[in-house]
Amino acid sequence: MPVPDVTAGSASKAAGTPAWARKSTLVLLVAVLALAVFGTTTQTWITVTLDPNQVGQAGSAQTALQVQGSKAATAVTALALVALAGGLAAAIAGRIARWIITAIIVLASAGIVGAAATVLADPLAAAQGSIAAATGVTGSSAGVTVTAFPAIAVVVGVLLALGALLIIPAGRYWKSRTKYDARTTGSAAATAGPVDEIDSWDRLSRGDDPT
Repeated sequence: MPVPDVTAGSASKAAGTPAWARKSTLVLLVAVLALAVFGTTTQTWITVTLDPNQVGQAGSAQTALQVQGSKAATAVTALALVALAGGLAAAIAGRIARWIITAIIVLASAGIVGAAATVLADPLAAAQGSIAAATGVTGSSAGVTVTAFPAIAVVVGVLLALGALLIIPAGRYWKSRTKYDARTTGSAAATAGPVDEIDSWDRLSRGDDPT
């Protein structure tokens, strides 16, 4: 009875994988988008013009305050790292685990979009912590100017969620290697040649049933 060529079948499957569904492509895409979100948090999101009367004598020379994204929206930094870890984990995850990882990345992306959108909606509230640290006064009013980075974080967060959703349909093209698969392949290769009594005893000693 002819034995199917497992190696040739795997190579044929890999050759037929669309470019968008390649594991390396998707993992790299998710990682780059997560790092892009993280990168925005290292930049200035809000520029605050402080009231000299509130700053006082000690800080009268500094009336402009730069608020980084990591301070304006702390959650974005953490969620970007979660998405990055999820994208890397998807490369070695099984079918069920990929569903869970995809859900985690999508939820992290939603959190990123929500946190960045909150800064866009109310930048003064997002800057209150930095204002209080600079002036020692909480709940003060100040002039604020929002940079483009919160909007960039929203856009990249949406793209990150879409990229994560591609993991599910692409996963059917990904080759899974397990101990069981390796043993099955080895058994198929062993049965490809003629089997005599000595071979049968050797296979029995390895735990294989030649019958």
